[in-house]
Amino acid sequence: MVTKTKGTTDKTNNRTLKTAYESSNKIRRMPIRLEGESYVAKATLKVRLLQHTPEPEKLVAMAARLCYSPSGIDDLAEDVIHSDQQQFIKKLMDMGHYTTIEHISFTFGVEGVSRSLLAQLTRHRIASFSVQSQRYVGETRAQNKQGIFDYIIPETILQLGPEAVAEFESQMTRIQAWYDGWVQKLGGGRVAYEDARFVLPNAAETKLVVTMNARELRHFFDLRCCNRAQWEIRNLAEQMLKLVKEAAPTIFRDAGPSCLSGPCPEGKLSCGKMPEVRKKFGMIKSGE
Repeated sequence: MVTKTKGTTDKTNNRTLKTAYESSNKIRRMPIRLEGESYVAKATLKVRLLQHTPEPEKLVAMAARLCYSPSGIDDLAEDVIHSDQQQFIKKLMDMGHYTTIEHISFTFGVEGVSRSLLAQLTRHRIASFSVQSQRYVGETRAQNKQGIFDYIIPETILQLGPEAVAEFESQMTRIQAWYDGWVQKLGGGRVAYEDARFVLPNAAETKLVVTMNARELRHFFDLRCCNRAQWEIRNLAEQMLKLVKEAAPTIFRDAGPSCLSGPCPEGKLSCGKMPEVRKKFGMIKSGE
């Protein structure tokens, strides 16, 4: 997937708000007339790092030094402020002393992802989620600017070509009509949305805010940056990784799929592309 950075950064109260890496593949959000008055509304993946712990690596360094030092909090804080902690944090990461990075957290705003992805993402239990509700937010044609709910087209269908894409879009249009029909039959409004949503597909787009601490993020990247992860959540994980590497480069220096730092854990199911994966994530070592 080709990505690009909008390149806008706003800093407020030492917190970082960044716009990141919007997908520029064929999944785009624009009205396309199909038949009669029906439309297509394809969603675009967008990930923003809304906030993170201020000066995350300094906080980690202070917490870690407390474990090994007789000094008090004030002295440790002063030392961390006036010295470079990069080598110390690198040593912590190499040792696997990950409890210290649980003190820092990162909050992302995500949109342009499917309900199918949401089911996978919420399996990561050490995280906090706020998700746009289909119970309270209606998806009728009148409530969508494009005349249809936003949805995600799987990459495999895109690869089949225009005819397959048109068939998929036609099916989404049909589902929109079913949904609108049930909203009307059930009396309209929020009470109707609650049960009319049962006909909406896994392809339906959703928006969410998710917060994870750095240790859970590293675990998330271990699993979801892997080539064997489902393509949509892998794309999301890679974009999240790019953002946190900017905010805490030493902590996430070697983050990514498990095979970056050891053998592939997938065994016989391995993708067999370890050198390519390591090169992709900037972890290929001399002599490999």
